[in-house]
Amino acid sequence: MKCPFCFNDDDKVVDSRVSKDGRLTRRKRQCNVCGKRFSTLETIIVSSPLIIKKDGRRESFDRQKILSGLIKACEKRPVPYQSIEEIVQSVERWIDETNLKEIKSEDIGKFVLNKLKSLDAISYVRFASVYLSFKDINELYENVSELIKKQSS
Repeated sequence: MKCPFCFNDDDKVVDSRVSKDGRLTRRKRQCNVCGKRFSTLETIIVSSPLIIKKDGRRESFDRQKILSGLIKACEKRPVPYQSIEEIVQSVERWIDETNLKEIKSEDIGKFVLNKLKSLDAISYVRFASVYLSFKDINELYENVSELIKKQSS
């Protein structure tokens, strides 16, 4: 592993922690040349299904896309990073359990929205506004009204 400060590849692992579901390992490292510390994440790479985009293109599953979308949706909201990471991990587990060769991106989006709905309503609306591509303010209003009805009942 190259040090992000001096770019030397001589380092040692100081500490390792495995996530609750065992899919991620966070390693704290220290460079043996400059002495600075940095962290790395190690993940299991499994043959993932292809994701079918709305326009028909197919691409490999990328957890980072979901993670960055969730971080933007939850920005300046009282949503802990750990909750965001748990949603991404649940998406990965769900995809693994489907055993499908291809999954529609809209199915993944619905899964994420379902998780966000119970976590934070504002983050849900932010994510939905990008994912659902509301055509106008009325569509957004209908979606928010439905969310309010469900929360008050």
